[in-house]
This record gives sequence, structure tokens and C-alpha cells, in this order.
Amino acid sequence: MNSGPHVDGGPVAVTEERGVVTLALDSPATRNALSAGLVAGLSEALAGAGKDPAVRAVVLTHTGSTFSAGADLKAPPSPYAFVDLLRQVVELPKPVVGHVRAGGRARAGGLGLLGACDVVVAGEGADFALTEVRIGVAPAVISLTLLPRLEPRAAARHYLTGERFGVPEARAMGLVTAGDDELDAILDGLRAGSPQGLREAKRLVTARVLETFERDAEELVRRSATLFASAEAREGMTAFLERRDPEWRL
Repeated sequence: MNSGPHVDGGPVAVTEERGVVTLALDSPATRNALSAGLVAGLSEALAGAGKDPAVRAVVLTHTGSTFSAGADLKAPPSPYAFVDLLRQVVELPKPVVGHVRAGGRARAGGLGLLGACDVVVAGEGADFALTEVRIGVAPAVISLTLLPRLEPRAAARHYLTGERFGVPEARAMGLVTAGDDELDAILDGLRAGSPQGLREAKRLVTARVLETFERDAEELVRRSATLFASAEAREGMTAFLERRDPEWRL
């Protein structure tokens, strides 16, 4: 896919081509960790794309080698702001295609962002992991977008072990839709759809995901806040930042 004009707007780079806006998380120095600034910048860019009648679809991708490393432990967003961002992706009246580039990585909250997308494309050699248990917390808030979409046994394995997994596993469990070689065909298919048709079709396929927000969002935000405030989480985050094993590691 060729790029149109580039707009420098802080943590998100915006390009447009033939009705498709590409929003690239653009904080490679922090591996696109989900800081308060990045979450706010992405929310603003999504709002603009959602209101623009010339935009048919949105691609959410990344610069650098990492789609997103998950929550920025040094400058985290409010959990409510992150929930609002996930819901914004799900409710956007335009299809959103997540794109993890070849060799790219997605971790923890980054997978929650992919789960909010309608279609996810991943390049060869990309890998994924739900690493929350390794720092003393759990994938609480991102369950809003992941659990309605993932195969339950695969979700249980990766929630509990934090193992890395590749594109074949991600496709089998329902996280990834297609490979890089299918991206252009998917975007051309979206360009062929009418704005009303795309909007209403998206409402159908996201209805169950939105039910989880209505039912579970408040409880999961509170659970996440409790976990992040715990002694185990403090040890886990400190160990991560100090590049050492946490004290519970056997």
C-alpha cells in the first residue's frame, strides 16, 4: 500500500490514500507503550477519521519494530481513558484494520487494541504475548475486546502462561484474520463497500463485544486498579524495569 501525505501530530503519524486513513503509533523509542499521551493522541486521530465523510476505513499500525509493548509503566493512562479508547475503536463508524508489520511484536495492552479492531493483519515473523501475569497483574481491561473473540482454551493458555506465540497460533485462536499478502485485497474490499453498508455491518459484528463493555467495564477497571496497586505488582514492575527476575520466579 502506498502512502499519501504524512501528518506529524505527536505520537500518531497519519497518512491517507484513496479513502483509507493509516494511523501509525509513532513512539518507537518506547516501543509504542500505551502512555497517557499516546492514548490521547490516538483517540483524537480516530475521532477525526470517524467524522470525515471521505474516509472509508482506518488502518491502525506502527512505526518501529513493535506494534505496542502494552501499558507504559512510567506514564500510564487512566484505565478509564484506555477503556474509552478501546470502545472508540469498536464503535467507530468505519472499519478498523489492525496491522502488525512483518517481524513486529505486540504485547499485553497492545493485544487489547488489536482485539478492538474489526480485522487484524499480521506480517511474517510477527509475535504476540499476554505478559501481564509476569509482572503480577492480569489482562483485566483488555478482556473486554479479547475474550469475546478468542478461542477459550487458547485464551486460557496465554492468559496464564504469558508465552510468546506466532502468526499461525494467532490466526487459529481468532486474534489475527489474515497475512500481509491479503492486506491490499482487504482494503480494496472495504473501498467497494458503501459507507452505510460498512457502518451497519460493523454494528452487527461488534454487538457482542459492546455487550461486554456494558456489563463488565466498570468491574474490570476496578479490578485492574486493585491489581496494579498491589505489592506483587510493584515488585513485578520494578523487576521489569530493573531487568531482573521478580522474587516469585521459581
